[in-house]
Amino acid sequence: MTTARLVSTSPARLSSTSASPIHRTSLCVVGRAPAFSARPLGFSLRLKPSPAMAAAGVGGNGPPTAHGDSIGSFRIGEVKRVTKETNVHVKINLDGTGVAECSTGIPFLDHMLDQLASHGLFDVYVKATGDTHIDDHHSNEDIALAIGTALLEALGDRKGINRFGHFTAPLDEAAVEVILDLSGRPHLSCGLDIPTQRVGTYDTQLVEHFFQSVVNTSGMTLHIRQLAGKNSHHIIEASFKAFARALRQATEYDLRRQGTVPSSKGVLSRS
Repeated sequence: MTTARLVSTSPARLSSTSASPIHRTSLCVVGRAPAFSARPLGFSLRLKPSPAMAAAGVGGNGPPTAHGDSIGSFRIGEVKRVTKETNVHVKINLDGTGVAECSTGIPFLDHMLDQLASHGLFDVYVKATGDTHIDDHHSNEDIALAIGTALLEALGDRKGINRFGHFTAPLDEAAVEVILDLSGRPHLSCGLDIPTQRVGTYDTQLVEHFFQSVVNTSGMTLHIRQLAGKNSHHIIEASFKAFARALRQATEYDLRRQGTVPSSKGVLSRS
């Protein structure tokens, strides 16, 4: 039986778990706040907010006490996941400006990840290759697993965040509602009724599987409910837009909480 390796720059995160005997998985989680090279692939540093902006709580998703000119203040998760089926590299900056650099080998998924970055104001970098000559299933799943793990790393102890997010996004005749809780407890309820089997070459069954994989590794409770819609593209895109806005709301800081964990238990844990 082969072994999957989990590698982190933090000694506390070193672990070893059993993997499927079908293939070997190597997953590398890179630190809490890895420094990007100088402005790579469109990633940009935010300017330090003015005193007036800081007093008003304006200046992005970052913590109220953080200095915008210090890369250490950004909440960043970076994951490399390599199997015999896929090779995935993901970086997410929760305190970004909406920059997307996504090349997954699945054009429609690239388009959806662009929505995640643009409407969540996250900087999202995804580079993936996989056995898409078979179908998109393995790449779709492993990209989502890596994104969820990157979110987990970027969120850290989750102190001071809103925790909950709720948004309804319309797109023409379609409307989708997303409710989420960064609780540490993975759960998905997905009520999408997508009328066609494919959008372009993308199998629409993979939409729910994508969100299930993100939920599993991030420790998120996620409810997706379709309120209206007949066009498959519109329904799926509205889902990603609503997810992005709800996630943005949940990851942003609550100034009144003053850096405490948003739980009566005093801890929000993936385990």
